[in-house]
Amino acid sequence: GHETGWGRSEIRHADGSPSFNLFGIKATGNWKGKVAEITTTEYIDGEPRKVTAKFRAYDSYADSFRDYAQLISQSPRYGQVMEQLGSVQGFASGLQKAGYATDPQYAAKLSRAINTTLSLQRAQG
Repeated sequence: GHETGWGRSEIRHADGSPSFNLFGIKATGNWKGKVAEITTTEYIDGEPRKVTAKFRAYDSYADSFRDYAQLISQSPRYGQVMEQLGSVQGFASGLQKAGYATDPQYAAKLSRAINTTLSLQRAQG
């Protein structure tokens, strides 16, 4: 997989501030929000090359999660995942089963991140 982010390195702005991009979503041409530019090594024809990748950046993990939920709600591949949204653990393991992440700890990490986000939101309420 080509995921950047989870389990390896958090996507940060050049000044070190977090991009809150939980899901390693790239910023494509139609993205209107903030962007974090990351220099990463990708293998092109077996040769390591430094490339600059543009990732979406958010103001909070909650924003990241909302954007992501919106994104995958439009994708038939993740249809079963969306039915699990009532359960964080189910949602996270559904994503893993759908082949989103290669990290076997992905579901657990994601569940924790989402639960933290939700409990923070409730606390701020």
